[in-house]
Amino acid sequence: MTLDSAFTRMFGCRFPIQLAGMGGFASADLAAAVSAAGGLGMLSGVLPLGDLTAQVAAMPRDGAFGVSFLMPFLDRRNVEEVAPRCALVEFFYGDPSADLVATVHDAGTLAGWQVGSVDEARAAVDAGCDVVVAQGVEAGGHVRGTTPMLELVAAVAGGVDVPVVAAGGIGDAATVRAALDTGAAGVRVGTRFLAATESVAHPAYVEKLIAAGADDTVLTTAFGLGWPDAPHRVLRSSVAAGEALGSAQRWTPEWPDAAYNGDVSSRA
Repeated sequence: MTLDSAFTRMFGCRFPIQLAGMGGFASADLAAAVSAAGGLGMLSGVLPLGDLTAQVAAMPRDGAFGVSFLMPFLDRRNVEEVAPRCALVEFFYGDPSADLVATVHDAGTLAGWQVGSVDEARAAVDAGCDVVVAQGVEAGGHVRGTTPMLELVAAVAGGVDVPVVAAGGIGDAATVRAALDTGAAGVRVGTRFLAATESVAHPAYVEKLIAAGADDTVLTTAFGLGWPDAPHRVLRSSVAAGEALGSAQRWTPEWPDAAYNGDVSSRA
């Protein structure tokens, strides 16, 4: 089975589904599993160069995958190293840069930018991006814009001439269908994949996510140590648990992987 779209044709996928490059939760195992299942697996570029190249080397050679970079923590050496080895290099949380996009294109790789507004999407296309990710305010983790996902996707798809990937609160088939019907060529899924067998997320944290509903998250800057004034969507219970710890709580965006030994209840 193949669900044809501009996204699947661009990356040779069977399904228009992209894994979000989720910081400390991105892993070669999860990215490879998504690619093997017919989507586009993604790695996180926010790693030391040696760790990142090791993850890239662990990816199967017969499936497309990409690497996602956060602009506030960008190491250009990482971009230059991995760009020739993947199908997509994308960027997030910074003004679109024609120079960075050219670096990716010089490696023979497609470039993307995750955006939170129509103006930012147009700037990404003007910078040369081949695809843009329209991130709605419902998204987990760090959030760029303030517009609901479907509203933003409709506006961005009508305002640019490259494929648009929808992101933000996508965790079931109905939402995927709604995004595609609204004009998206693909969808970007993050939190939902943390429950996958290949996920490195701490089991207790996964249990909290599975038990949570739409009203159990909050957009905050509480876990902003090291990245201030950058809103992020987290479990409301994590903020409450952190506040209960008082001065002992270090408000960091450290996500609890399976090896984490601290208080999982207060993690973002």
